[in-house]
Amino acid sequence: MKKISLQDAVAQIKDGMTLMIGGFLGVGCANDIIDALIEKGVKDLTIISNDTSFPDKAHGKLIANRCVKKAIVSHIGTNPETINQMNAGELIVEFVPQGTLAERVRAAGGGLGGFLTPTGLGTVVAEGKQIINVDGKDYLLEKPIKADVALLGANIADESGNLIYVGTTQNFNPLMAMAADLVIAEAEKVVKVGELCPEAIHTPNIFVDFLYSKE
Repeated sequence: MKKISLQDAVAQIKDGMTLMIGGFLGVGCANDIIDALIEKGVKDLTIISNDTSFPDKAHGKLIANRCVKKAIVSHIGTNPETINQMNAGELIVEFVPQGTLAERVRAAGGGLGGFLTPTGLGTVVAEGKQIINVDGKDYLLEKPIKADVALLGANIADESGNLIYVGTTQNFNPLMAMAADLVIAEAEKVVKVGELCPEAIHTPNIFVDFLYSKE
């Protein structure tokens, strides 16, 4: 793991890549990196996130600036631009129930072949998916989902890349740290190695390839 500049962080992300973006409605997102991606003019991204935030916040700006061709999310209701582009056929939106999305990411990080859930049976969520019966009960087989790059938004990091998330910023970030080929963390504050209590660390540095901070 090494600390890199914002320019170098953005250089890791190319047109057409699949990005996991941690956080919830922009809380816990790598906001500086996202803004720099928009400035770079990156396009044709597939994003995996809980939501598409708001048109003027976090990864919602990627939608508003038409950097995204597909969004795999649990809801889009807070971003009218996502809705408009989807209805116009300009953006593919794959809806995944929130718990199922988390578990698909977790399955990828854990090297699993998938998991079984009753959530989505009898709905559009089940279209094209395998149904498996266990002890007389039907389940959907949900397969792992991974990405080329995960962008994490941490509150505190140490210089070796151990990460702490405060409050709801933890949403999806620890899971996504394990489910991408390359992991870039953006931290609000960086401290010396040894200043973080080991039991307080949410994402160990072994999962973090690069660390960016404006500090």
